[in-house]
Amino acid sequence: QVQLVESGGGLVQAGGSLRLSCAASGRIFSMHAMGWFRQAQGKEREFVAAIAWSGDNTHYADSVKGRFTISRDNAKNTVYLQMNSLKPEDTAVYYCKAISQRATAYWGQGTQVTVSS
Repeated sequence: QVQLVESGGGLVQAGGSLRLSCAASGRIFSMHAMGWFRQAQGKEREFVAAIAWSGDNTHYADSVKGRFTISRDNAKNTVYLQMNSLKPEDTAVYYCKAISQRATAYWGQGTQVTVSS
């Protein structure tokens, strides 16, 4: 199976930056894509960003486009989410998601991001 571990969350002031990491282990040779979702308190989990495992095709939610950047380091089996110009509305638990070539989904346990005003 595939194991995903997120890190890098924390408390920052509005306008600040954070970089989240998602380290993957296990049967990663079958990975198709990885991405980030977030879930604010009392809200539905929503898509944030995604990147193909091979190539550089990326997608972003409109709410984070221009502020967040997703990237991948294949040598470290790690996906990153660079978050700049953070806003209080970015406050949420951020979850890493991986999708295999057989369309199997794997989730990390999440990391808390809190942006103060």
